[in-house]
Amino acid sequence: MKTLIIKNWCVMSVLAVLTVLAFAMGSAVSAQDAPASTPAFALPPLPYAENALEPFISARTMSYHYDKHHLTYVDSLNKLVAGTPFAGESLETIIQETVGAADKVQIFNSAAQDWNHTFFWNSMKPGGGGAPTGRLLEIIDKSFGSYEKFRAAFVDAGVKQFGSGWVWLIQDGDNLSVISTSNADTPIAHGQNPLLTCDVWEHAYYLDFQNRRKDFLGAFLDHLANWQAAESRIK
Repeated sequence: MKTLIIKNWCVMSVLAVLTVLAFAMGSAVSAQDAPASTPAFALPPLPYAENALEPFISARTMSYHYDKHHLTYVDSLNKLVAGTPFAGESLETIIQETVGAADKVQIFNSAAQDWNHTFFWNSMKPGGGGAPTGRLLEIIDKSFGSYEKFRAAFVDAGVKQFGSGWVWLIQDGDNLSVISTSNADTPIAHGQNPLLTCDVWEHAYYLDFQNRRKDFLGAFLDHLANWQAAESRIK
């Protein structure tokens, strides 16, 4: 009888161990099979091919700028907001809620640069540039005196932007203004309505124009600016 009890106890112990091992293995397989969480933000597709803006912006510049620089901001933002309430917010909301917050500078910079770059890509198109027409031209003439005066102001603001940054055409009530911002700063962080932007960080133009930022800004306005998109943003 005593021997039978011992045998039964041994069998039950073995079964218990096997059960635990089976559960652990099943949990490990489930964890491996479980899909990874989807990042909150993805690199948006370009509105044209990477070589579509040549010869003014080369495919090589676009490859570095879009596939590396812009993607880095998206990846950085996803890492920074993972597991936080920001993961469920729009870029605009993140920018507005983090601007000026010393403990959220990295989140602001990554979100703002993601937004700025997407806006920049959509500020250009193949065969663009030259003077706009219609309503936008009327408001430019009213605000600056003529398109030529606007062009001079835009190029001048871009050239004088010290270091890295952006030059913008923004709507200011019933008028338009040209402003520049440093680094990742963006008009939407300050309640302004941007219509058009040109990136004056060196990586945006150095492979094609070297240190000739003025020439790059001229090429942007004369050959690339998407005035139809700019006019559609007027409120």
